[in-house]
Amino acid sequence: MKVSIFGLGYVGAVTAGCLARNGHTVVGVDPDTRKLEFIRAGKAPILEDGVEDLMREAADSGLLTVTDNCADAINQTDLSLVCVGTPSAPDGSLGLTYVTKVCEEIGQALAKKDGKHTVVIRSTVAPGTTLNILKPILEEHAGGKAGEKFGLAMNPEFLRESTSIKDFYDPPYTVVGTDDEDVFKHVCELYSESGGKEIQCSIPAAESIKYACNLFHATKITFANEIGTVCKAAGVDSREVQAIVCQDTKLNISDKYMRPGFAFGGSCLPKDLRAFSFVGRSNNTPVTMFDSMLQSNREQIERAADRIMAMGSREIAMMGVSFKEGTDDLRESPLISLAEILLGKGYDLVIYDPNVEYASLFGSNKRYIEEHLPHLKRALVSSEVALKHGQTVVFGHVHEVYKPMVSAIREDQAVFDLVGMCGPDDVAGTYEGLYW
Repeated sequence: MKVSIFGLGYVGAVTAGCLARNGHTVVGVDPDTRKLEFIRAGKAPILEDGVEDLMREAADSGLLTVTDNCADAINQTDLSLVCVGTPSAPDGSLGLTYVTKVCEEIGQALAKKDGKHTVVIRSTVAPGTTLNILKPILEEHAGGKAGEKFGLAMNPEFLRESTSIKDFYDPPYTVVGTDDEDVFKHVCELYSESGGKEIQCSIPAAESIKYACNLFHATKITFANEIGTVCKAAGVDSREVQAIVCQDTKLNISDKYMRPGFAFGGSCLPKDLRAFSFVGRSNNTPVTMFDSMLQSNREQIERAADRIMAMGSREIAMMGVSFKEGTDDLRESPLISLAEILLGKGYDLVIYDPNVEYASLFGSNKRYIEEHLPHLKRALVSSEVALKHGQTVVFGHVHEVYKPMVSAIREDQAVFDLVGMCGPDDVAGTYEGLYW
């Protein structure tokens, strides 16, 4: 393929060298003449093992050339990767100066070019940037619409510093954000020598995936360090602990607990978080992340309550109240907390949960209800009564018993779905999902 790469910093230079190694004709574009001189001479503009050899090989092959002229690069190629930097602004937002300028220049070059060209944003940008900011700039300067005058896609990179060449050839996946099947195939063809599953998604999702991955990495580092902080204070070697934690690939290192949904609860997670944080404080080693988890979890419940109340109905039916579907465990159930808020605000709330019947409750469950939600006894009703009562129907569990209720939702009812029980096309009334 014939590819132009805009921005020859860390991502751009490595991508250019690897694509040239794979046999593609690559034109690198950068305004920094020093970078251009380095690459022409077969030298690396960045310091990392293997990159110098990669640049020398690319230069010697003649497949990688560089220029500061955008129009020349566009005219010589069929696809462009935008890899310019998006540094942080003082307020924490991304600086878009470089990427908007490049898109202006690309658009101006496309205006004078015959034939279709694909523009791929590879720079890290916030969700909505490509469609709301960069696409209008490209269209204005190109004098044509995306999908007609040029193809448009978002293709996040997952290159780690110090292992970028290895990561290029062995990525976790190749993500291409576009609704154009031809564009998707065109971009995937570029990485045909690389491994990784090819995934097509929306452009905003592709923008968000980069953040989701990096924030998860930051979370894991902070988590391990806070475990280490408390273990050290308690005289425990945290390396031993974490080595064993990582051997659990069924729950710990897996996709479990990674699906957006409602707040956590039950008899373990809240209690253990509080206890471990207390160990830290007792040893004068506060653990900010663990402390903030409980606050964030509470805010999830309060945010859901606010959104339910904003739907405008005083009559609410909640489907599910136990900590987890298929159980009668009510201890620290986030759905109980949600019910408490709604009842406290004076809403007319009824609850249907086939696993929870007040008459059969005993022990810790009974004590929990008596202490935290004494109104539950009169709030528990049958499925028929609940469905008839609720102008707003809240699904808190995914369970077979609730499926017939989905199709029975009336046009005058609204559904607030905490768990992905259904979708907007499944109900006659209005539908709102928690995070979708």
